[in-house]
Amino acid sequence: MDNGSRPLLRRRLDEVVATAPLPASVLDQGRNTGFGPAANAGFRYWLREREGEWVALAPHDALPDDGALDRLIELAEGRPRVGLACADVGDGQTPVIDPYFGGMTRPSSVQSGWEAADYPHGTLMIARRACLEEIGLFDERYFAYCEEADLGLRARRAGWEVGLARGVMVRNPTMRSGSPAVDYLMQRNTLLLVREHSGRYHAFIRLVISGIQLVRGLVQPSSRAWLFDARGRAWAMVDFLRGRYGPPPDHLLRHAG
Repeated sequence: MDNGSRPLLRRRLDEVVATAPLPASVLDQGRNTGFGPAANAGFRYWLREREGEWVALAPHDALPDDGALDRLIELAEGRPRVGLACADVGDGQTPVIDPYFGGMTRPSSVQSGWEAADYPHGTLMIARRACLEEIGLFDERYFAYCEEADLGLRARRAGWEVGLARGVMVRNPTMRSGSPAVDYLMQRNTLLLVREHSGRYHAFIRLVISGIQLVRGLVQPSSRAWLFDARGRAWAMVDFLRGRYGPPPDHLLRHAG
């Protein structure tokens, strides 16, 4: 999947595809459609054109250990009701959902093997064909961030197991946050997730908490950089109330790099 990458990166992608040990192709989106919408394009292609019970999803910069995908699928196949599963990023945490704060983590309860989770993280995840056919794909309103949490909650409500393969390692060394665009997406999408799965009351409380945190930070900023990044959080709350979803506003994207 090429989501509007720069020419140099696209040439490198073409080289990787040309030398891949298995048949491979690139679905060209032509622009940055967001993580969820781009993944959905790949999912739809696989559901329509390809066979197999499992599909894998990872960002371009994920670094799985050798054999990680095989071990992940093997562990999931041993449980016939597993619909979504993810690898271990090595933080000792398990993804969970809080009714007020959305996607969070708690300390892991196992050292190795299968561990139930509320949702899979997207660093390296797999989905079963029957699960996606039943519950649908990513909600594209999210654009990026929190869409895995929404998908996991929908899967669990439909009776599918969701979990993490503890000890099956993947790393993402370039993962970062802190830009206004990322802060915007995390804030807005968390509010959307809470409203969709916990209700309007919980979303209202979360919005009030976010407003208090924003005002407190503006009154007593920890750094000048915080004041700069607070724009993303403020716009996120405004757009949530307006019902604006999809990509961040252009003025925030200009400062994302």
